[in-house]
Amino acid sequence: MTRPPGPKNRPFVGQMPMFRRDAPAFLLRTAREFGDIAYFRLGPRHVYFINNPEYIKDVLVTRQHDFIKSQMLQRAKTLLGEGLLTSEAPLHTRQRRLVQPAFHRQRLASYGETMAEYAARARQRWHDGETLDVDREMMRLTLAVVAKTLFNTDVEAEAGEIGQALTDVLHLFRMVMLPLSELLERLPLPATRRFQRARARLDETIYRMIAERRASGEDKGDLLSMLLLAQDEAGTGGMSDQQVRDEALTIFLAGHETTAVALTWTWYLLSQNPEAEARLHAELDAVLGQRMPGVDDMPSLPYTEMIFAEAMRLYPPAWAIGRMATKPYEAGGYEIPARSVVMMSPFVTHRDPRWFPDPERFDPERWTPEAKAQRPKFSYFPFGGGARVCIGEGFAWMEGVLLLAGIAQRWRFELVPGHPVGYRALITLRTRKGMKMVARAR
Repeated sequence: MTRPPGPKNRPFVGQMPMFRRDAPAFLLRTAREFGDIAYFRLGPRHVYFINNPEYIKDVLVTRQHDFIKSQMLQRAKTLLGEGLLTSEAPLHTRQRRLVQPAFHRQRLASYGETMAEYAARARQRWHDGETLDVDREMMRLTLAVVAKTLFNTDVEAEAGEIGQALTDVLHLFRMVMLPLSELLERLPLPATRRFQRARARLDETIYRMIAERRASGEDKGDLLSMLLLAQDEAGTGGMSDQQVRDEALTIFLAGHETTAVALTWTWYLLSQNPEAEARLHAELDAVLGQRMPGVDDMPSLPYTEMIFAEAMRLYPPAWAIGRMATKPYEAGGYEIPARSVVMMSPFVTHRDPRWFPDPERFDPERWTPEAKAQRPKFSYFPFGGGARVCIGEGFAWMEGVLLLAGIAQRWRFELVPGHPVGYRALITLRTRKGMKMVARAR
């Protein structure tokens, strides 16, 4: 069987050292050198990397039932359990049906007021000329928004602790992806103990929210109440605390981490592109004046949304998506065997000059309706696609636009001279050394 071309694999490890050093850069080089489909190994895993919108659509939508989550993401169960991100059908289908109402359009509209309120709180904390780690500020803000909107809980006082636990978990999660990681997890290594402590700190918050809500017996109409009151189709009972924990933790983490990452990169890109920043400010001043933005303002803030979309093109929080073929699959004239990993990367496809000329340039004009209509659908997929598309996509777009608008009304941020800007490809595309910026009042 002929395999697609690809980088020469080293004995035993394949491309694992290059992948661990800088996975997005490795994938970008691979696509540019070998085209729309390439083969390499990550340790014992056979990986087929695809970078063509039609192939991506085939895997995520047309033939989605022939794939399951990749082995790498299945290992995420050590943190997330059987949550929406890691579970497979039929459990995934059932759980998604239970969670979906929390993200219906009319409910999203009610979240907008809370998002604006927390943006107002955040922007009052800062002082003109103050140096901030914008990465940390955005994490604190989106954590508070998700806790309040979906769990009706105020965690602002704990944001520092929770944020540090999450950072520790994500940094140590790279260890979980190593071959023989199941064995490493059982050893009393310092990294293993840090991972376990961080996971326990996150569990503490989630289980406390569950216990308080169960004790009150109150239906607050939020996601947590929906999970606690859910009954299966047979009416034989609801979800255990463990099941509620897995879903709540998945959404708690994914719901704030991805938006915070996207906003952090947005502020950086605006600081480097003063013309786009000036146009953003002009739109906000004309539409909002001095009042805070609301959901009803979103159709009147197209350039604000275009900026957020372009930031997620260059720095998509979910930088890679993996699936494992359950049966042989054909792509680009090559047969991909069952149990192979099919990998797709928004980071790479979003930088393809076929769809985005001069791809490294920040240009919100790529997101006019006319420009979008000229590109294939899966040339841009920051939230995935198909039945497993991110359930919080609408929530994230609304949160990103409203927080960006609410803060940019009052503040602009300048990168601290000499601050090293780089990414660290964990589960999300985090900054390598934070994002030190000086707040300037408008």
